[in-house]
Amino acid sequence: MSKPRRPKSTLTEADRALFRDSVGPVRPLRRDRIELRPPPPTPRPQFREQDDLAVLHDMLSDEYDPAELETGEELLFARPGLQHRLLKRLRRGQFAVAAECDLHGMRVPEARQALVAFLNRCRRSQQTCVRIIHGKGHGSVQRIPVLKHKVARWLQQRDEVLAFCSARPVDGGTGAVYVLLKALR
Repeated sequence: MSKPRRPKSTLTEADRALFRDSVGPVRPLRRDRIELRPPPPTPRPQFREQDDLAVLHDMLSDEYDPAELETGEELLFARPGLQHRLLKRLRRGQFAVAAECDLHGMRVPEARQALVAFLNRCRRSQQTCVRIIHGKGHGSVQRIPVLKHKVARWLQQRDEVLAFCSARPVDGGTGAVYVLLKALR
């Protein structure tokens, strides 16, 4: 069997030289296939969107009870005698957060040890406002926040804790607390 014949080129030798000069040196491709990947999806705050939709649904439903929503997820504690103004400033996030402890994802015994060690360090270094991230419980069994309630109880048992409240949404919302600590004398 003979090879198929190529049609004769009508290019002159001068045209070929001009083409080679304008293109420059050429080397053959090793692979002539290009693997196209779709661009990665833009990140979306899915849990926040779900929370916003749930709040919107609850506010527009007939069973809306403001007292139930107000105390449902937010943590709030103040020792007797603490000035209301200080608690208000803490809730607004107006204190500079000196340190942070991230407990979410830990088991209860690990979280307890980490919290005690963190509070002891903060007390020794004279830090008066700290943030503790306990998470919202989305990764736990039945999506119930276990550490959130444990942290609230543990903080109330510590004498150096003057007050704590859920953080502003930008700092973790109901998945974190601001804690106001007594200064050592």
